[in-house]
Amino acid sequence: AVMAFPGTANAQVQPLTVEYPFTGTSHIAGVNDDLELGPGTMRASLNLQTGDATADVELPPVQGEFDAIGFIPTTVTTTFIEEGQSTAFVDPRGGATTAWSNMTIQLSNLKVLGIPLLIGSHCKTETPVQLTLNSQPGWSVLTGGTLAGTYSIPDFENCLLNTWLINSMIPGDGNTITLNLSTPTVIPPG
Repeated sequence: AVMAFPGTANAQVQPLTVEYPFTGTSHIAGVNDDLELGPGTMRASLNLQTGDATADVELPPVQGEFDAIGFIPTTVTTTFIEEGQSTAFVDPRGGATTAWSNMTIQLSNLKVLGIPLLIGSHCKTETPVQLTLNSQPGWSVLTGGTLAGTYSIPDFENCLLNTWLINSMIPGDGNTITLNLSTPTVIPPG
């Protein structure tokens, strides 16, 4: 995007602030199942001179269903909690974007064969998940598009007596995430 700003060459350029609605999917390799993400929002502030951006991501809890050990019906609510602001870089030469985010994954409402298992209210990853998302063909800061990447899930903690069960199924490499961002709303300065 090319924008002209009146004034002197030394004038401070205001950042472009936009809010993207998005949906997405994350494939969890350990249980070989997909989580449908969203609808969520990403509010981003872009420095038009440097291409640096910060963002705040809001994503509602997601109800997931999978077959534990390949055949035992299991459900769990998954919440992605953003740790600090996400950051991004938009290449001024073509708009390609890379975004980084740290998310703690929290689990609740775990049921196996429809039977609730106690995991407490603090069952979460020991450390945040480190997400790196890259723009895909067709992406534009002004119209949206797709961001995608792979990530690792660390071990979980504070899941009471079921920590071992969760850690035997979910943590590991090879997880993927795809976010589909719609055309953003431009937020006026001030």
